[in-house]
Amino acid sequence: MGQQELTTVETAKKLGLLPEEFERINEILGRVPNFTELSIFSVMWSEHCSYKNSITWLKKLPKDGPRMLAKAGEENAGLVDLGNGIGCAFKIESHNHPSALEPYQGAATGVGGINRDIFTMGARPIAQLNSLRFGDLTLDRTKWLVKGVVKGISHYGNAFGIPTVGGELFFDDCFNVNPLVNAFSAGIVKAGETASATSYGVGNPVYIVGSATGKDGIHGAAFASKDITEDSINDLPAVQVGDPFQEKLLLEASLEVIKTGAVIGMQDMGAAGIICSNSEMSAKGEHGMRIDLDKVPMRQENMKPFEILLSESQERMLIVVKKGREKEVEAVFNKWDLNCAIIGEVTDTKRLQYFMNGELVADVPADDLVLGGGAPVYEREYREPAYFRLNQHFQIDSVPEPESLIDVAEHLIAHPNIASKRWVTDQYDSMIGTSTMTTNRPCDAAVVAVKDTDKAIVLTLDCNSRYVYADPQKGCAIAVAEAARNITCAGGEPVAITNCLNFGNPYKPEVYWQFVSAIKGMSKACLKFETPVTGGNVSFYNQSSDEGPVFPTPTIGMLGVMDDLDNLMTTDFKNPGDLIYMIGETVNDIASSQYLASYHKIITAPAPYFDLDKEYAMHQVLKELIKHKVVLSAHDVSDGGLYIALVESSLSNGLGFEIETDNSIRKDAFLFGEAQGRVVVSVAKEDQERFIEMMATSEVDFTLLGTVTNGFLNIDEELFGHINDVKMVYDNVLHEILGE
Repeated sequence: MGQQELTTVETAKKLGLLPEEFERINEILGRVPNFTELSIFSVMWSEHCSYKNSITWLKKLPKDGPRMLAKAGEENAGLVDLGNGIGCAFKIESHNHPSALEPYQGAATGVGGINRDIFTMGARPIAQLNSLRFGDLTLDRTKWLVKGVVKGISHYGNAFGIPTVGGELFFDDCFNVNPLVNAFSAGIVKAGETASATSYGVGNPVYIVGSATGKDGIHGAAFASKDITEDSINDLPAVQVGDPFQEKLLLEASLEVIKTGAVIGMQDMGAAGIICSNSEMSAKGEHGMRIDLDKVPMRQENMKPFEILLSESQERMLIVVKKGREKEVEAVFNKWDLNCAIIGEVTDTKRLQYFMNGELVADVPADDLVLGGGAPVYEREYREPAYFRLNQHFQIDSVPEPESLIDVAEHLIAHPNIASKRWVTDQYDSMIGTSTMTTNRPCDAAVVAVKDTDKAIVLTLDCNSRYVYADPQKGCAIAVAEAARNITCAGGEPVAITNCLNFGNPYKPEVYWQFVSAIKGMSKACLKFETPVTGGNVSFYNQSSDEGPVFPTPTIGMLGVMDDLDNLMTTDFKNPGDLIYMIGETVNDIASSQYLASYHKIITAPAPYFDLDKEYAMHQVLKELIKHKVVLSAHDVSDGGLYIALVESSLSNGLGFEIETDNSIRKDAFLFGEAQGRVVVSVAKEDQERFIEMMATSEVDFTLLGTVTNGFLNIDEELFGHINDVKMVYDNVLHEILGE
């Protein structure tokens, strides 16, 4: 087999493999692998591709539900039944490590990759969201990262032609070295027009379509499976380069070719490139492939076999076609002026054989490369960290009450975690396609109409990293509950989730304990809300040698369905004189709040108050209130507490509020605490009786706070300012720090 140099355990270690994994590869092959073969195993057995340190726990997540059309792990993305012969494919993925080194391309190619996962299933993407976390915003490096990431997302997403409809942005010093960049996409597909990531049928041709192959992104999957260090800059070849205009052509060509009926299977070439697509499709279809690497269209000369196989050049697909239908397929890609080259054929060997100029350069078994086959599976040691016990000893009475509540209010309004994210969202085109119903209407979730139906999908991304750090199990359950709360407040019905699990090094027992605990919390909450997990992404090694791990961040992407568009509910107060109620429990709690963390600079605290059963009950009554048109607005109480929720409900229409606090608890807890399970609603006076009757029969706590005013913000007859002045600060915090 060629004249390639045989490898050693030292070679394997340099490629990120463990010594015992190298021995296992020798056993699988019955010989010592050559460098190309070892490179194949190094990427396919990396954490990024194999989930070897996480799959044991991922299997414990709930995956079944009445609307599921494709469960976790079955296809490139989850697929949910919306009814009427329509399905929604949706997924979230990370591009953290590439974005830490080259923020523009790292973020841009993250957007491109997640959209390809959607349209390889035959679904047309109709909405994008993103979840971003950065470090101290006063640091020049953080500003560079923020500007580069946002520009990368906006340039790729806007040019690709899919609206960016929502997301989240959070800052904390723990993300100084390692930012988190999570990209989400959702698409719509009609029954009978889906494609599967599979390969079968001996003799069927294997095509590579789309862009030519270059050296960008080589070993990118392995790069994403190790810590960020000072030497990481040397991994820049592992950062891919994207072309959104090429992706737009590939989208249209892919959807068109699926409709010909000539396609057996289709898969995006993302992490690990050709080898990943070859192996996963072959293993799923229980077949093999013979591939001629010299037939791959290349944009660089003299590429070596391992470079061709592992390249993560963007905007490429692998397609297996029914033999005899080649002309139909080629006609579609020629129409869109895209490369469309036969590089091999399907075999019955269950092996992947790669040739270069007629010479066999690698011969590996497909099953042994992939998750569920021969890829290693580990159960790592985990141990509760010492800080967790310290958090439980927190007492609210140990924190002095502020002399001025107005000072706290002004501090929170001006904090980057609370203030308007307009600096970011103004760079995103949310109106492409004209289906976004919440572009100019403030809403707790993005609502996107499904064309030619009377339905909409409701989308949100949620996770408070500080809560999860404080208590991973409770914090992750809160992330699921908040996502469901946002869907409910928007008038939707929570249906399913995808997740992006961002953690530090899994070989650290304390980090792995955070991961295991978060899985437990997610499972419990998803079972309660009947929102099965459709799939997602695990991103370990989000830490540096100097700074340690980032806050554990299991980002929850939730899909909801709105079967009646009249149920769309916005967050904004509508009329002076309307009544303001809070639905949910009033609790004397400031734990892990933005107020406690940034005003008092205390992070040693548990997660905020949370009762899953009470939260669920609150959601059910809120759905009925919205359905029966009893409330005029609904906005969840989350970051910044009740005060921020009231301000945000006041901003759009230039209104204000006059409320009274609850004397049974501390005023700072009432206004700025982040106890979960609460929503602020406004009610017309003529509907007050109906509101009270529905609430009384629900046994869910509710409190009359006060009334909507003409713009002044009054609390206990003390003036906190005018909404116009607050808006001036709230809208411009990020602009003043980052510039126009």
